[in-house]
Amino acid sequence: MPQRSAERPAGLTERQAAILALIEANGFATIEALANAFEVSAQSVRRDIIALDRAGLVQRFHGGAGSNGGGEALRLGHERKRLIAIEAKARIARKVHDMIPDGAAVFLDAGTTMEAVAKALNRRRNLHVVTSNARAALCLDPARHEVRVLGGRLSGQDGSLTGADTALALAALRLDIALIGCSGIEAGRFAMDFDPAKIAIKQTAMRVSKAAWLLATHEKFGRTARAEVAPLDAFARVISED
Repeated sequence: MPQRSAERPAGLTERQAAILALIEANGFATIEALANAFEVSAQSVRRDIIALDRAGLVQRFHGGAGSNGGGEALRLGHERKRLIAIEAKARIARKVHDMIPDGAAVFLDAGTTMEAVAKALNRRRNLHVVTSNARAALCLDPARHEVRVLGGRLSGQDGSLTGADTALALAALRLDIALIGCSGIEAGRFAMDFDPAKIAIKQTAMRVSKAAWLLATHEKFGRTARAEVAPLDAFARVISED
């Protein structure tokens, strides 16, 4: 069991203070890991995380919590992001699968939600998929679909591709649906993200597509980031797990 903090922040129980210290030290912790560490039920940990989130000390996600990013959406590494809201992303993926017809021309954005969507869309037939997400592309069977990975600069562990080459190749295409992700939805009005290079690709995909759909798990609502992708009314659909 983790050692309790000697100085407990005002208003917190001993366990809540220890959970806060763990999250601040590691950047992120899952409910399952915390329950095992403190030898309590997942429900008990979830109540503690809700209390810490309401106090503004952590950011709560489906399945865990991250250290407070000072009001901005939290930026986690790719592997940690994959552990967040796994079931929520799967629900979004199932919804998208049911909405997109066989033969559609689709853009897949960067992000772990899009990886889940790609796995679900692989069950459809004859899709024409264009993506700046190398990891998502690997989830699609080229024997079932036409898959085009845009060229460009590899931006990080998430397998996203950005840059002038990516934008130029995308701008020459005409697609049916752009599936767009974000880091936060600010005040219920704007899709937000951190990386200007990724935002440029998102906006280009929206311009060349007949419709854009925003995919966001519930915890992204009410969060912000550094720059605007688009107002929510620019999206034909906003799809969450609910």
